[in-house]
Amino acid sequence: MIPSRLSPLLQQFDFARRRLTERMAGPALDSGDGTEIRVGPLTDEEYFWEPVPGCWSVRRRADGPGPRASLLAGSGDWGRDAAPYPHPWPPPFTTLAWRLSHLDEMLALRADHTAGTHTLTRDDHAVSGNAADAVAAFDAAAGAWREALLGVDDTALDTIGYCTYPHGSDPEEPLLDIVWWVNQELLHHGAEIALLRDLYRARRR
Repeated sequence: MIPSRLSPLLQQFDFARRRLTERMAGPALDSGDGTEIRVGPLTDEEYFWEPVPGCWSVRRRADGPGPRASLLAGSGDWGRDAAPYPHPWPPPFTTLAWRLSHLDEMLALRADHTAGTHTLTRDDHAVSGNAADAVAAFDAAAGAWREALLGVDDTALDTIGYCTYPHGSDPEEPLLDIVWWVNQELLHHGAEIALLRDLYRARRR
């Protein structure tokens, strides 16, 4: 049985996940008032589009990191621009590919560090080199995170460090706070991805 405190957060997560998936994959999106808006699937051109000079993005590992990045995070033939702390200031503008890869990694690793092996790192996480694979990877990671949450109870929600994800404040906070934070990440990065799609479409006029 889902704890009563977790239920509204799961509903929020499901709503945000569905909205973002529809916004990327189409063929239609609920406008919010029941009206359907036609949406085409995310293209590779959009995925890699750099709206301004000096973007951080997803790149072929053989090409090396982009401007002000010192490494390509992840595994496989592709990586995501990154740098050790302290990060460059002002922060580089990030592409849709970068933001989607960030979401995918965060969800997949937090799922593992909540109900998996508790061992995965950023170096284990495959970065997608095209739009279709990236959307599929996001969906799989979101599903894994949701499945991990279905196994927790009220004691787990109150346990500090229940999620051992090493790149955030998870070891110092109760799981309930982490669930709330993941929702905020999905909501705000999802909105950014939707806006980038709108800007890309408007640029072609």
